[in-house]
Amino acid sequence: FIILIETISLLIRPLALGVHLTANITAGHLLITIVSSATLNLIHTHITLGILSATLLLLLTLLELAVACIQAYVFVLLIILYLQENT
Repeated sequence: FIILIETISLLIRPLALGVHLTANITAGHLLITIVSSATLNLIHTHITLGILSATLLLLLTLLELAVACIQAYVFVLLIILYLQENT
């Protein structure tokens, strides 16, 4: 019985990691999509707000790149730790 529980635990950990990383990536893309559509709408009506939202979009893109690098590092580190734990 304990072998079954341990096996399920070992299989669920990478799956949970994948779901977590997917949720983070999706949230970042959705935020960029929302801000970019707001930027396109504001550029035609209010130039100042459009420029501010475009600046926000640029900063969010840089933040998204930094988060992607950190997530890749964490993903590789956790996979290495999971593999070392099982050998």
